[in-house]
Amino acid sequence: MSNLKMKRDRFEKVASNRVQKILDTLDSLSKCSNKNNYEYNKDDIDKMINVLRAKMKFVENSFRQNIDKGNNKFNF
Repeated sequence: MSNLKMKRDRFEKVASNRVQKILDTLDSLSKCSNKNNYEYNKDDIDKMINVLRAKMKFVENSFRQNIDKGNNKFNF
């Protein structure tokens, strides 16, 4: 098996597991929206959503920067 194939297989396994873990955690967080069990306000929601969006943007940028690294050579 080639090194690239092994890296790809490893990425698919690890990334898939980690994404699923995040999705499960978000499902758990959404249970906190039940007003019968929890008290929160708009500011609390805004803080949570803003920090989640910021972290997602960081992750996206991290992946995009690594994809673009090979395209930084100058030529005519």
